[in-house]
Amino acid sequence: MERLNKDAAVAIFLLVLCGVFYAASFDIRVPTYGVLLPSTWPRVIIVALGVLSLIYLFQSLTNPEEVSEGEEGAPPQAGFFSWLYDWKNPIWCFVLFFAYLATLPVFGMLISGILFVFLLLNVLGGWSARNLAFHAIVAIGCIGAMWSLFTYGLDVILPPSDFPYLLTLLGLSS
Repeated sequence: MERLNKDAAVAIFLLVLCGVFYAASFDIRVPTYGVLLPSTWPRVIIVALGVLSLIYLFQSLTNPEEVSEGEEGAPPQAGFFSWLYDWKNPIWCFVLFFAYLATLPVFGMLISGILFVFLLLNVLGGWSARNLAFHAIVAIGCIGAMWSLFTYGLDVILPPSDFPYLLTLLGLSS
């Protein structure tokens, strides 16, 4: 019997975690008002993550060979700058997400969300002129659709923008 590769082990761990979270979703209090249970959205997300984890497990079992890091025949680089280069994309994601959280009270969910998605797409996908236009369309479309769904479809009050108020305070608007 062959050993499981790292990807299969991670996929199994994710499936167990999804099972634990799904079981924990039954402990969410059911209110006596409203039409949508508070556990509905967590369960939808957990099921989606479970399906993706199953796909991950299937792919890891059908392609068991491990991909070596770095160039072929080159030893892996050591040191802080090598580590920083290897982890630059997750670091950018966290930095931009914290910037999104910091700008949320000022710009509101709609503008902050569009800026976050636009910047993240450009940092990860490149800053070419063609990419700028495409990333702007994707950011405005996705965040605008999500904002509309939550605001008008689900009647969720999202963080509003204080930007017009700040412009008035700074004397840039009447």
